[in-house]
Amino acid sequence: MPRIIVDHRENKKLIKELIKEGMDVDIKQLDIADFILQTKNLNNQIQNVGIERKTINDLLNSIIDKRLINQLIILKENFDNPLLIIEGDENIYSIRDFHPNSIRGVIATVAIDFQIPIIYTKNERDSAKYISLIAKRLEKARKPISLTPKRKPLTVQEKQLFLVESFPGIGPILAKSMLKEFKSIKNIINAEEQELQKIDKIGKIKSKELKNLFEEEFKFT
Repeated sequence: MPRIIVDHRENKKLIKELIKEGMDVDIKQLDIADFILQTKNLNNQIQNVGIERKTINDLLNSIIDKRLINQLIILKENFDNPLLIIEGDENIYSIRDFHPNSIRGVIATVAIDFQIPIIYTKNERDSAKYISLIAKRLEKARKPISLTPKRKPLTVQEKQLFLVESFPGIGPILAKSMLKEFKSIKNIINAEEQELQKIDKIGKIKSKELKNLFEEEFKFT
């Protein structure tokens, strides 16, 4: 029976669905990932998959407060097989006042720059079925996956790029240009609007949006 470790804060309905799918569920407090999928291949070696699950609202909130980037950096550094599940059937582009390209940019960063697979699910039951299917496929795998970490930890430069890319309207190309010009994230944040506008494709609107992001106080709701 496939074994899965589930963070104790996870959705109870999803946990019930995992049990229905025949999963051996172990509920613990997890510091990294929402789920850790553990299976044994034919060579009796343990394989670990770290899964981060986000509802549509969770995803948008974590984009706003920058948690998503940090969570995925940690996920990638600690698992050979990281995975992001985005759950919900709402229109991701219409439920918040987000520019669609900002959302697309973050998702593209996850898939291309982080090289983390993304699975879209409708609800808790759908998520449980995907997780169960992944566990069963891993158990049938013929090639062992070594528990020795194969990925090198992300460099400071890679982390800096990921963070700057997550700013609204900033993709990989602009992020590199900004870091090349300002040398550090601290200098970017401290730069005046006119200084930001020296970067090609950063005009008055985008520079003002960035300064508002850097300087506006967080409001608890």
